[in-house]
Amino acid sequence: MKTMRSSTLLKTFAAATAVCALAFPAGAQGKKADLKIETPLYVRVGTEKPITGIPPQFLEREPVPNPVIQVPEGTKNLAKNKPVTSSDKLPIVGELNYITDGDKDGDEGYEVELAPGIQWVQIDLGQSAELHAIVVWHFHRDKRAYRSVVVQVSNDAEFKNGVTTVFNNDYENKAGRGAGKDKVYVDTNLGKLIPVNALKGRYVRLHSGGNTANVGNHYIEVEVFGKP
Repeated sequence: MKTMRSSTLLKTFAAATAVCALAFPAGAQGKKADLKIETPLYVRVGTEKPITGIPPQFLEREPVPNPVIQVPEGTKNLAKNKPVTSSDKLPIVGELNYITDGDKDGDEGYEVELAPGIQWVQIDLGQSAELHAIVVWHFHRDKRAYRSVVVQVSNDAEFKNGVTTVFNNDYENKAGRGAGKDKVYVDTNLGKLIPVNALKGRYVRLHSGGNTANVGNHYIEVEVFGKP
């Protein structure tokens, strides 16, 4: 009986090990640490205006703190100083390279403003990488929420094939990327952290369609955390 029980235990252990190997592939159990995000100073100018024009069921009424997520050791901001392109070739204010230059201040002169309507910006990371988080700062000098925010990742620069949507609050599908289920959120100096579960990609494209304060599309900074 002992032999049979031992054999049964060994088989059970082997089966459990196989399941664990599938659930946690090689390398997935490496050391991890909390993702550290450098936060710019809190800046608010003028009297805050209420957020209007967004149906209550689609809006986060109050800013929600970013979650604390763990990422593999060695994860870093791969977007720093990487080239940025856009659907708007000539921004109204600022330069596209502001989006990845590392400056996140909310003061005037740190943001780029694109034309009204649905616009996008795209970051080329230079090579395909394992991505773990994307952090976006649209504008945080006053209280506002951006519409039709859709964030996508792909290895195709044209975003025609192999596109993964990691965030979408475009509940009206104005950007044509499908109706989103994420909430419209109020921008703050904390930025919006979007967890990405080890998704492979070289290009990150971010759409928007104006905001609750005006028709402009703004970006202060975008960070993409991952490992090459």
